Amino acid sequence: MLAGLAGLILGSFIATLVLRWPVGRSVLGRSQCDGCGRPLRAWELVPLLSALLARGKCGRCGAGIDPFHGRVELVSGLIGVVALALLPGTAGWLWALFGWLLLPLALLDARHFWLPDRLSAILALAGLLLAGPMLGTALLDRWIAAAVGGLGLAAIAWVYRRARGAEGMGGGDPKLVAAIGCWLGWQALPLALLLASLGGIGWALFVQQKGDQPLARRRVPFGLFACIAAWAAVPLWLLISSR
Repeated sequence: MLAGLAGLILGSFIATLVLRWPVGRSVLGRSQCDGCGRPLRAWELVPLLSALLARGKCGRCGAGIDPFHGRVELVSGLIGVVALALLPGTAGWLWALFGWLLLPLALLDARHFWLPDRLSAILALAGLLLAGPMLGTALLDRWIAAAVGGLGLAAIAWVYRRARGAEGMGGGDPKLVAAIGCWLGWQALPLALLLASLGGIGWALFVQQKGDQPLARRRVPFGLFACIAAWAAVPLWLLISSR
């Protein structure tokens, strides 16, 4: 329950960050109505509940409240609930934190094909400092994963660019993978990369059926799938390695 409540509160901030940062608005400014700019009162900032009681509209101007807020809050709350339900104790809280740090990166890549270096750096630093008990990985294992994963992906991107004369991967993807390695270690990182690759290929093939743009020229938000795969890889790796 506590992890779910923490997730709802963090989800409110994450939604604000994802909506404001790409358009140059202050992330730390006071919350306000998107329609009339009225500062929101404390009771209007309760995750999920406030929007539900207000019937999805501003009480003054009647402008609709972006449902993105509620969706992100719900996902963030579920991250906390699922993490502590499957991994009680310290490992579960670390897995939840991992998910909360991955969530804004996944959303920004999905919406804007943007993986901010600052968020990847925070993810990496938190992993190196805290993530050991999550999977029982040593600090050296996580350093190796960061170096090999990040440099390996950067090398693949460089080879593709030299061979095809075009960018095949955004510059933020190798940094994100390096940051994920700081949490998973070299043992579990290949599983996360495999899941991310399968997810990206599946998405590209699905979208290809709905459009006329060649598959090779279609942009894929690899960071989105890397974030989802990294979080899902934690319980999967624990299950595999315990056998």
